Amino acid sequence: MFRFILPLAAVLGASAAQAEVTNTADNGFTVKHLETVNGSAEDVWKTIIAPARWWNGEHSFSGNSDNFYLVPQAGGCFCELLRKTSEDNIKSAEGSVQHMRVIFAQNNKALRMSGALGPLQGEAVTGTLTIGLLPDGDKTGVSFVYKVGGYMEFPVDQIAPAVDGVIGEQLNRLAALFAPEEGATAEPEDEPEEAEQAE
Repeated sequence: MFRFILPLAAVLGASAAQAEVTNTADNGFTVKHLETVNGSAEDVWKTIIAPARWWNGEHSFSGNSDNFYLVPQAGGCFCELLRKTSEDNIKSAEGSVQHMRVIFAQNNKALRMSGALGPLQGEAVTGTLTIGLLPDGDKTGVSFVYKVGGYMEFPVDQIAPAVDGVIGEQLNRLAALFAPEEGATAEPEDEPEEAEQAE
């Protein structure tokens, strides 16, 4: 079942997300996360629109991120199938969940979706998640900004940090897919044996 976890610690720096609950009110809040990702905007975009690769299945209704899909065009669905087997599709699944609906999509630049995530879905609130991409050489700055407003029975001072943690976790998981492998070194230009023979 979809659940919110405690917020992750905010660690500032080029390789870690910058996180903050930037605004709160009696009826809403804003959370913002920034990350520098080691990949081109095109590669990062292709990964963003494949949420099964990076969204944590613990924050789903089925418990399996493989059930997520996203249609990156206006009116498209960020949805989840409730499947009995991995072979089930939209027609044979026992149900489905719309997490968010795409309201703006510009390839390799920005994705904006509307929807109340997780337990907020049962409240009378509106949520808007804006994902921005800013190329920077062979890296890409990625921002996740999620704004929630409306009537809810959750105390804002409790739900806002929990949502902040979940949103931050997903951006961290996305960035981790582009992290350099530990211990990876460049291949030598010449093999040692070939170098000796050349002498």
